[in-house]
Amino acid sequence: MPTAFITGATAGIGAAFARRLASDGFDLVLLARDTERLERAAAGLRERYGVRAETLTSDLATEAGLAAAEERVRKDVDLLVNNAGFGHNGVFLDVPVANEITMLRVHCEAVLRLTHAALPGMLERGRGGVVNVASVAAFATRGTYGASKAWVVNFSQGVAADIRRRSHGRVRVMALCPGYTHTEFHQRANMDMSGLPEFMWLRDADVVDAALRDLRRGVLVSVPGAQYKAIVGLSRLVPRGLVARLSSDTGRHYD
Repeated sequence: MPTAFITGATAGIGAAFARRLASDGFDLVLLARDTERLERAAAGLRERYGVRAETLTSDLATEAGLAAAEERVRKDVDLLVNNAGFGHNGVFLDVPVANEITMLRVHCEAVLRLTHAALPGMLERGRGGVVNVASVAAFATRGTYGASKAWVVNFSQGVAADIRRRSHGRVRVMALCPGYTHTEFHQRANMDMSGLPEFMWLRDADVVDAALRDLRRGVLVSVPGAQYKAIVGLSRLVPRGLVARLSSDTGRHYD
């Protein structure tokens, strides 16, 4: 059976990837910080789908956590999903700089290092894929969060181009850019999203379906949902200064 390694695997989009890939017959390696919740999620997936679900308790904001994840992903991993991430409970200057640096480590350094660790084995085996979860915020202005996700998009596109010839198209790297998705993300960041209209929300299962479909097609940047495809397309036509003003406060208010 193929093996998928998923970071941030106990909730939201990461948990949706775990369910979908288990239903497709993948064995799983699930990474998260909460051991109890991680073991509970793994047990549920084993029982429901009859797959192997290995767990790795790890904090990707620490050197020890990153090193442990790198060591495991160098083994028999056919699909890497770099999903771990978080939002701040405030805007820049209202957030301690240490928290901003932690975000860069989880969103950027961990993505870089795990992608770097996974690809040699995939290239040697002649198959595999990496999905780096970014956000539509990559195309707007959202402080450190948006900047980190813009980095994920650019990094993924660059790596995909670097390995295309070497892998003859059999190893793929893709950035996934979902919009607002019904998960724990906003609640954990203490964001009040009550003013966002329902048509702007995505289901995590639909995000995963779109991601895996686009990965099979060789898409470099996957944007699930017609509404978000339109928004991303328009953002490329609107002056950057206007995008900054529109995106700064839209859809988010902190309790």
